[in-house]
Amino acid sequence: MRIAMVSEHASPLAVRTDGAGHGRLGSVDAGGQNVHVHALAEALARVGHEVVVHTRRTDPHTPDQVRLPSGVVVDHVPAGPAVELGKDDLLEHMDAFGAVLRRRWSAPWGERGDGGAGGRPDVAHAHFWMSGLAALDAGRALGVPVVQTFHALGSVKRRHQGAADTSPPSRVALESDLGAQVDRVVATCADEVRELVALGVPVTNVDVVPCGVDVRRFAVPDDGSRRPGPPRVLTVSRLVPRKGVDTAIRALARVPGPAELVVAGGPEGTELAGDPEVARLRALAADEGVAHRVRFVGRVGPAAVPELMGDADIVVQLPAYEPFGLVPLEAMASGRPVVAAEVGGLADTVVDGVTGLHVPPGDPDAAGRAIASLLADPAARTRLGRAGRARVMEHYAWDRVAAATVAVYRDVLDGPARAAAAEPAVADLTGVRS
Repeated sequence: MRIAMVSEHASPLAVRTDGAGHGRLGSVDAGGQNVHVHALAEALARVGHEVVVHTRRTDPHTPDQVRLPSGVVVDHVPAGPAVELGKDDLLEHMDAFGAVLRRRWSAPWGERGDGGAGGRPDVAHAHFWMSGLAALDAGRALGVPVVQTFHALGSVKRRHQGAADTSPPSRVALESDLGAQVDRVVATCADEVRELVALGVPVTNVDVVPCGVDVRRFAVPDDGSRRPGPPRVLTVSRLVPRKGVDTAIRALARVPGPAELVVAGGPEGTELAGDPEVARLRALAADEGVAHRVRFVGRVGPAAVPELMGDADIVVQLPAYEPFGLVPLEAMASGRPVVAAEVGGLADTVVDGVTGLHVPPGDPDAAGRAIASLLADPAARTRLGRAGRARVMEHYAWDRVAAATVAVYRDVLDGPARAAAAEPAVADLTGVRS
């Protein structure tokens, strides 16, 4: 199958460590979507599909295309200035993005059209709402079916952030229209389905396929392999307020003993001192009396995450809201129990009492009790960690996620054929040809 993936702001190259990409994983606009697009494209290529990922050019010196060892081609689309822009500033450039896709997809497959990777794909899979606008523009012009994954919804962001929401004012209305017009919406969790239906998207046009985790990168460390030191609680997160690192700090203040909180994410370690969010969190830790027990390590590359997980006793993720959340999957793949806010995708991936513990969002008292109970019970940590690893292997390994995604593509492609096959029967009953 020839698959075009459209990811306007989240380049799959951001996960690379060889300097070939653009965007830095862990920065404000580079995170789980970059990982998802990269891993899904690679998993699809491993089973023989041809994949081109179209992402916006943000550096004039980046090659037009980068071919990954797997065969996945990353195509840099000229739409707007070739500089890093915040994703909330990209809407005005989506018409140009869609126009380039139309030219790209009008060329024979495998040829360079308009200076980029050419060819009409069998299916286009858009990631994030603005990618969907561009993909739908090109897809409707050329008869290419479009599958949409939102990754995050503006209605949810607006509900939680209110006046602090920096999304374009038209986002919610455009997402509602987009969800109704694409050939299929792929939601990543049950909570997202409910939100989509509230936006007016027909539930019959929504399939649930979760995000995945590369289980090959993570392993359950042997007993005794953890580095010495006090009990260690880990959170891995972009340092933006909604991620709930402040809740984790308040929770630590309610945990007796020497346990420390390791905060991974945000700017590079050498830039921590000048970061306003780090300053806010450090001031909070001082107010809570735990400044000496909170350690900020800054941005970590993907290669360093397994070691961080292996050195942790518990992983905590306490966002105010979370469309899906990859860190709990990585923790479970590492055999680590998770204390998670019961929101969004975390309510699906972390099974309360089986692979971790759920707590209400924004509740440091409940989070503190959950952390303390697990630190006091090594047997429970081991039991939950083993169950988490088993759950990830069964449901969230990328080969399983890719197979489920391909099933959606095939169903979308089969739809017109089924409709055409059913047409004569309809005509016989009505006496009218449509």
